[in-house]
Amino acid sequence: MNIIPSIFNEHKISYTVFGGTEDAPKITIPNVTCVVLSRNGRQYRQVVIEKLLGKGFAKIISVNQKSEQLAIEQLAHHFPTVEFIVALEDVPQGELLNIAFSEAKTEYVLVIQEEMCGENFIFNSSLAEKFIAMNQFCVAPRLVSDSGHRIPVVFRPDANRGKFKVDEETSVLDNQATLYCYDYAGFYNRETFCLLGGFDYTITSEYWQKLDFFMRAWLWGETISVSNVLELSYSESVPEEDRTVELSYLRFYLKNILPSFVSDHAKISRSSFFRFKIGSTCGFVESWVQFKDAIRWTADNQYRFKTDAVTLIENWSKV
Repeated sequence: MNIIPSIFNEHKISYTVFGGTEDAPKITIPNVTCVVLSRNGRQYRQVVIEKLLGKGFAKIISVNQKSEQLAIEQLAHHFPTVEFIVALEDVPQGELLNIAFSEAKTEYVLVIQEEMCGENFIFNSSLAEKFIAMNQFCVAPRLVSDSGHRIPVVFRPDANRGKFKVDEETSVLDNQATLYCYDYAGFYNRETFCLLGGFDYTITSEYWQKLDFFMRAWLWGETISVSNVLELSYSESVPEEDRTVELSYLRFYLKNILPSFVSDHAKISRSSFFRFKIGSTCGFVESWVQFKDAIRWTADNQYRFKTDAVTLIENWSKV
């Protein structure tokens, strides 16, 4: 079993960097890096890069899967100011974001998917200043599907008969709290991202890895909200989230649901092992090993916690 990591980006993924050899000629948003995630090679990628270059970001980082290396090498010659990262192994997008945030040097990072950079994509210095003034970890956008329908972007933690679940809300108020960012899209404080530890590479499910990161942010006192002034539209079909409960959920449960907040710190009581074992699909020995690792991780980070899952759920309407 992989030990729960405690240090940001300690998993050294093999990747190659192309481009980024020249400074952007016109920077109007000096404290923001734009990170563009790519799921598949796209014919219109050059148009996307040209559009983003016109926005005036301090830096643009394009993050790509290993199958795209040849195309990216050629593209980097046309855009020497853009830094193209190509992963040399198959990993979830969360881990690719760990790389991108370590490469970015600005205070803030705007994360978008490549298919969100259509004709209606708008981002400028005024929006950046508005989000910076909000002084929170992350601001998520409203999202619209390729067919023009609004995508649920407000998520709240809940429990049903003691089981953790995530509910969606269709209505969106400006600055309404959300548990996480759909498809990673959002305006992030880079330092806070790194201090939170980034995405946990030992959680292999993209959904539970994402939920683990954002739940940790809330438990450690950070906030995420949705802004109505930032709306992004997909130019392709919207990817569905695979919320299958499997081994990755157990790791999420150990790190985020089991810790209790007492006085000024979090802890996992050894007596809660049997409660964990009832829901675990692992054998007794493996369950105990995972449980002890979670106790160690929680102890290492005990004073980072500002609340626990039960309290967060109870008080969600007040955040």
